[in-house]
Amino acid sequence: MTVARSVALFVVAALFEIGGAWLVWQGVREHRGWAWVGAGVVALGLYGVVATLQDDANFGRVLAAYGGVFVAGSLAWGMLADGYRPHRYDVVGALICLAGMAVIMYAPRSG
Repeated sequence: MTVARSVALFVVAALFEIGGAWLVWQGVREHRGWAWVGAGVVALGLYGVVATLQDDANFGRVLAAYGGVFVAGSLAWGMLADGYRPHRYDVVGALICLAGMAVIMYAPRSG
C-alpha cells in the first residue's frame, strides 16, 4: 500500500469518527434529537470499517497512528464546524501528534 493511500484512509477514518462523535454530541448536548445520534453511531461504525482497510495487520499500530490523525483532525473539525480557534500550542501539539503518527506507521522496519 502506498503512503498516499494509507494517509487517505486515515483522513476518511477521521471524517467518520470525528463526524460521528460530533453528530452524537449535537444530538445529545445540543438537543437535536435521536436521528442525529443514530447517524453518529452509523458514522462511528463506518470509521471502524475504514480502519480495517489499512495494509498493516497490527491493530495496535494502526490505532496508535490514527490517534495522531484524530488529534489534528479534531482541532480542524472544531475550527470548521464550531468556529473554534486553536491556540498556537494546540497547533504545535497537533503537529507533534502527526509526526508521531508518521514514525509509528511509516518508519522503516527491519523485520
